[in-house]
Amino acid sequence: MTRRLRIAVVGAGLIGREHARRVLAHPRLELSYVVDPYVDAADTPSGSATALVADLEVALGDVDGVVLATPNPAHRDGALAAIAAGIPVLVEKPIADTVAAAAEIVTAAEASGVPVLVGHQRRHSPLLARAVEVIASGAIGNPVAVMGSALFAKPHDYFDAAPWRREAGGGPILINLIHDIDCLRALCGDITRVQATAGNTVRGFAVEDTAAVVLNFACGALGTFIVSDAAGSARSWEQTSRENPGYDTADDEDCYHVAGTRGSISVPTLRLRTYRGTASWWEPSAVTTIDVRREDPLDLQLEHFEHVIRGNSAPKVTARDGLQSLRVVEAVADSARTGLPVDVPTGRPAPRPATRQTREDSHVVTH
Repeated sequence: MTRRLRIAVVGAGLIGREHARRVLAHPRLELSYVVDPYVDAADTPSGSATALVADLEVALGDVDGVVLATPNPAHRDGALAAIAAGIPVLVEKPIADTVAAAAEIVTAAEASGVPVLVGHQRRHSPLLARAVEVIASGAIGNPVAVMGSALFAKPHDYFDAAPWRREAGGGPILINLIHDIDCLRALCGDITRVQATAGNTVRGFAVEDTAAVVLNFACGALGTFIVSDAAGSARSWEQTSRENPGYDTADDEDCYHVAGTRGSISVPTLRLRTYRGTASWWEPSAVTTIDVRREDPLDLQLEHFEHVIRGNSAPKVTARDGLQSLRVVEAVADSARTGLPVDVPTGRPAPRPATRQTREDSHVVTH
């Protein structure tokens, strides 16, 4: 029989409790430790074999994997401690609170060979995965233009519960946009330049409530993205994907649209528009909706982490992936502050686009 893996969940906040519940329900994992100096046993999911401790070092010698769900500034120290102990770690997004701290994690992980999986759970969504597959197949041709949105309304008590959310760093650029940047990178590749503007006219807090971004992709595509946590709209991943039942849903809306030289795809409805011949506004196009079975990305992420710990899979979202998405978001914040465009280093050359013949020979199967 397969040995059950011993897991420590570090951080007993909202997302930490979600991870703990999933570990407890998993047939091949055991929740051995919940680590939090302020842990409340009455409010923390735990099993008969779970120890509630205040210090990660207590758990590191006795577990197979670590799920790090601490506040962002603590990600660096927790990840480095797990790596030093040789323990695979799942680090909640963002990988760290600064690019410099994220780079330290990347260096340590790559030097040691210890797997680090970053918790950008949307990468495990069957909806996003299918859209990535469609674009990679060449079904829409070479990506040309990308439009995205994260428009939703955070209630007043969201800010009353945590007053730091009214201050710089507590707005949708650093808290919410990182998810979407990671998704856009999965869909269309690296982002090499951004220009952004932000405003706070709705609430008047020190932090932005709305921001607009222009994106340059390494593949040559251009994109725009609008994010607001003060908008009476449902054009966000959370409310269009229907993957989190806690949110109101809008299953007829999309939050991403990728247009290529031969067609386009909208996400998460997965409406695919293609042209049989040359794309033209005079020519008819075919529209299909790709059918995908919906599954909980957090469950799929944990399943993947099990395979990573056992050495059967490489992390789907590596520490370097997490660093790159953080670089883009930090560039957006810098651009919004200065009003200037900001280049984003990728550390690798831009990919060469496929030839026209290769694209036209490609196809995608819809269900």
